Amino acid sequence: MRNLLRSATAGALLCLTALISPATASEKTFGPFVVDDTKPDVIAMSGEIDVGSALNLRRALQAAPGAKLITLNSPGGAVQMGLLMADDIYQRKLATYIPKDSACLSACAYMFLAGAERRVDGKLGVHQISSDTSDLVGAQLTISDIIDVLNRFDTPVEVMSVMFKTPPNDMHIFTPEEIERYKLNRIGSDNLKPSTVGASPEAETVSSSPTVGNKPAPAAPESPTDTVTVTPTIPPQAQAKLSPIDEFTKHPNRVAVYTGLDLFGDDISSIKVSDAAECARSCLIMNGQCKAFTFNTNPKIRKGPNCFLKSSAGRADGNSVAFSGRVLSGADADPPTFALGMIDPQSALFRDVDLRGGDLTSRPSDTAKTPLDCRLACVDDHRCMAFTYNYSKKHCWLKGSIGTPMPGKGMVSGVKKFQSFSPDKIISLKE
Repeated sequence: MRNLLRSATAGALLCLTALISPATASEKTFGPFVVDDTKPDVIAMSGEIDVGSALNLRRALQAAPGAKLITLNSPGGAVQMGLLMADDIYQRKLATYIPKDSACLSACAYMFLAGAERRVDGKLGVHQISSDTSDLVGAQLTISDIIDVLNRFDTPVEVMSVMFKTPPNDMHIFTPEEIERYKLNRIGSDNLKPSTVGASPEAETVSSSPTVGNKPAPAAPESPTDTVTVTPTIPPQAQAKLSPIDEFTKHPNRVAVYTGLDLFGDDISSIKVSDAAECARSCLIMNGQCKAFTFNTNPKIRKGPNCFLKSSAGRADGNSVAFSGRVLSGADADPPTFALGMIDPQSALFRDVDLRGGDLTSRPSDTAKTPLDCRLACVDDHRCMAFTYNYSKKHCWLKGSIGTPMPGKGMVSGVKKFQSFSPDKIISLKE
């Protein structure tokens, strides 16, 4: 059985990769700028602004002539280079975006403010210029250039005031309140309207699956409704109205896939599909509404849904028959490795077994009324190492240590183990 499941998840990964991974994907690097062939409308900047940066931006623009957006992550650097690049961004009417976990500081701020459309999700910081020389005339000319350029971008005078009042050895990071007050975010125009697609939080367990959890759910009858066709929630006309920033932050461009991880809860719908690739496709055609999916790889499942489409990445739960994917947009960083205390419903549950002793409390849990509740209560409690559930009394005993295994008719026990999870693969989506 274990070999069958391992084969099924390996096959699912291969099939999914073939479905949504581009045939070729290459990146071209020009100094701090990166152009990715799979995202020809985006230029990514990450690094310091030096004397060659302005020329490198023009090389990147030549490599991506259809670029509409530049993402910014830079500590700043050469002021004149920052102004030159800001002018190129302004002339080409590019949108500028500071992603989460990114910072655009000092001279980089000129580039951000040049955006025809712009948005801060990370940090935007400004301060006075600094110089290693005592050339007062040169410094005044540079300040004049800065004021002239920023005025052309319709930069609020309050922003320039903050910039020139902040010492060069300090950095003013604009707060969310200041970003709103100074209208630093600028999305949409007469022919580019913000998307109405809502962004949802993230999801994490296959207990929504009929075979996942402590007790299998009744199988749904086979009927034409077992297979559901999911249609896009936004008509194609609406997609054309997305701004470059909305396109980047809302539309999926990668899928992080995991074997043995169930993303539990927050189901939009549950459907019957033939394989993991079809489950992923059903999620992706929902134009960003579906944030994650879990597919049950158990080959014994014949009836009922086996694909669960989710509005978020929910809560994570370990389950050896689960194959899950998190849908990522350009605004999302690659998911980090995380540790999880898990009680695998396939391999860590023991029927008619009582684990005597080691109870965390002298009374059973007040809230865990089902085997599933009991298992998840133990998973969620860092002190809990095992549990025993009594079906007849509906009692859940959480245990701080693994007690002595004894025969216990009508009981089920589970033992926790800790495991690290990271994506098996992060797959770029085809354009």
